Amino acid sequence: MKYNSLGLPVKESEELVIELNGLLSNFQMYYQNLRGLHWNIRGKLFFDLHLKFEELYNDSQIKIDLIAERVLTLGGTPLHTFSDYIEHSKLQIGKNISNDVEAIQLILESLSILLQIERVILNKAAEINDEGTNSMMSDFIAEQEKTNWMLKAWMEEEI
Repeated sequence: MKYNSLGLPVKESEELVIELNGLLSNFQMYYQNLRGLHWNIRGKLFFDLHLKFEELYNDSQIKIDLIAERVLTLGGTPLHTFSDYIEHSKLQIGKNISNDVEAIQLILESLSILLQIERVILNKAAEINDEGTNSMMSDFIAEQEKTNWMLKAWMEEEI
């Protein structure tokens, strides 16, 4: 078995790069959706949601950078074009959403998909003792599960 400079198996690291690039694409779509929600939200909850969406897209921007840097650390090249993001994303595109419930529903659906992708990466990273990727995925998952819980609690109040 051949190992890279991090002491990780080359073939499995290359497979992780593919998975991480998929996550990167999905996060880019999530980020852009959040920007649109931030700009277009309307109604009596505008001030609260406008700030919340900004908080979420700022957090996503940080995660996007971390994912791209992890791809580079593993010896890969991060995807970086809109066409790549669209091709590799599983997330729904949220266009012209101004309704609060519809906006939160889009975020919840997106988080669910992101969490599924992150768990696949977490498991693959654990199999090859890639603690760097594993730790990053664990942190992402913990934060997003909490965000999911809070947004679901908000939805229960609104319904």
